[in-house]
Amino acid sequence: MDWLIIIGAVVSLVGLVGLVTSALKVMKAKRAGLDDAELRARIQKAMVLNMGGLALSVLGLMCVILGISLS
Repeated sequence: MDWLIIIGAVVSLVGLVGLVTSALKVMKAKRAGLDDAELRARIQKAMVLNMGGLALSVLGLMCVILGISLS
């Protein structure tokens, strides 16, 4: 079950990259000095990436835990 642990770790890292990218996009949008409506629109777009990254991280960690349990 080592392959399950490795796959889970890779999936978790991809999710973590998505979370960091989302945070960087929101920080960039806040620093841009946009009006309220445009800022909300950009944050909503970043939220999609944030939720996807969070879901990938959770799925990857579940695979790691499952792989460790079955080993």
